[in-house]
Amino acid sequence: MCTTCGCGHPDQVRIGELPHVHNDSNAQHATKLPNFSHSSFRMPDTPQQEETQQRLLKVEQDILGANNQLADMNRRFFANQHILALNLVSSPGSGKTTLLTTTLNALKNDYPCYVIEGDQQTENDADRIRQTGVPAIQVNTDAQMIGNALVKLQPQENSLMFIENVGNLVCPSEFDLGEHAKVVILSVTEGEDKPLKYPHMFAASKLMILNKVDLLPYLNFDVEKCIAYAKQVNPTIEVIQLSSQSGEGLQQWLDWLKAQKR
Repeated sequence: MCTTCGCGHPDQVRIGELPHVHNDSNAQHATKLPNFSHSSFRMPDTPQQEETQQRLLKVEQDILGANNQLADMNRRFFANQHILALNLVSSPGSGKTTLLTTTLNALKNDYPCYVIEGDQQTENDADRIRQTGVPAIQVNTDAQMIGNALVKLQPQENSLMFIENVGNLVCPSEFDLGEHAKVVILSVTEGEDKPLKYPHMFAASKLMILNKVDLLPYLNFDVEKCIAYAKQVNPTIEVIQLSSQSGEGLQQWLDWLKAQKR
């Protein structure tokens, strides 16, 4: 992650106690793992020599390895509790939170719903989620933080868990959270070549939501080209076009969610 987007400094990796959910119960246990929250990293201030770069790469590998262990534990917990966990990823301003609040209002009477909200600063988005009546906890989105949030949320069996990741199309593509699937949200106010610019994210996603399609008459956005680019990166990616504001295409998204839940 750190060498991908330039957010790393090996001296700032710390060891901490992690309370985490067992795969077969709601008990907690402590696991020694690095504290690798994204905000604890920063770019080096001076040019680094080869030795430092090699050390940074090793730290990154250790971080990803520790994260993957926790992600597997999260995945087992979700499976044992029959929880559909989805990781919503996008650039800033894609309409992710608006889509999520609309989705929660449509589904909260059918399924118990929970949200883990990822933001670097402020609880604005988490507050918007809570206004729907759905429990939400704000964290920094890596597998350790997801595990900690699960301890606090205590989600019911047969529920829906939405993880609204930070607005970033680079780092979240590499960090497994134990989710059932990544859903990448791309708005038509962005460039249709985003799938080519950020291929790892679109390759890792099961579904691409093309949001804000109600604005298409006012924009120079080629929908067919965007979908073709996404398919070029990930031939199996599914695509849903919708507008969170007008409701166009929303039912297709809700049907997709229900199908994944089954």
